[in-house]
Amino acid sequence: MFDPKKLLDDLLGSQIPGTSGTVRDKAGQAVQMAKDNPLAAGALAAVLLGTGAGREVTGAAVRLGGLAAIGGLAYKAYQNYKAGNAPAEAPAAGEPELLPPPKDTAFHPSQAPQGEDEFTLTLIRAMISAAKADGHIDDDERQKIAGKLSLSGIGTDAEKFLMAELESPLDLDTLVAGAKTDAQKLELYTASRLTVDPDTRAERGYLDLLAGRLGLPDALVDHVEATVSAAKVPATQAGTSPNPRW
Repeated sequence: MFDPKKLLDDLLGSQIPGTSGTVRDKAGQAVQMAKDNPLAAGALAAVLLGTGAGREVTGAAVRLGGLAAIGGLAYKAYQNYKAGNAPAEAPAAGEPELLPPPKDTAFHPSQAPQGEDEFTLTLIRAMISAAKADGHIDDDERQKIAGKLSLSGIGTDAEKFLMAELESPLDLDTLVAGAKTDAQKLELYTASRLTVDPDTRAERGYLDLLAGRLGLPDALVDHVEATVSAAKVPATQAGTSPNPRW
């Protein structure tokens, strides 16, 4: 069985697939790996999404790791919403501060009633569902993805899980049911929004539908939008080159 938390790190670009180091920690190694195997130097999300928008999470989220980063972003958005602050569309100068969610809040992974691993799998499923929203992952695309996943070093079990999720039809009922608390609902939306920059009507429509099914207030969704936007930068600024669609 694969480690769900490591797979989530790979999906958010926190890990260089097939290594134990982060993209920033292994910058020199990433450059060489890019020459030897372009896939290994980028986030695993590049395989699933094609990263058409060419944006990545900043180093603050990379250092925290996937689960803590999603929880931290969701918690930050929630705190700003509760405080009545206006959503800040543009990030402040420099890299925005991002902290893991406090241990005594429902946003901390240890508070997951279904367990960390199970909720992590729900977040990964949410990311894959968002990735499929614009319809660019067809049968031919899945075959290309399968070939590239085999080169990524993530392991056979993780490959099988990802391919099964890619081939499964969208099931919002099951996805939404995987979020057991209000905090998890916000984290599920945050993970989905991290996955895509809604540049198409299909992507924007999917996120709006998801927010509605999760019962998230519009003002809270606006804060997630602003928080995630501040945590994502053009890929060239994050230290790698944008990955075009196939």
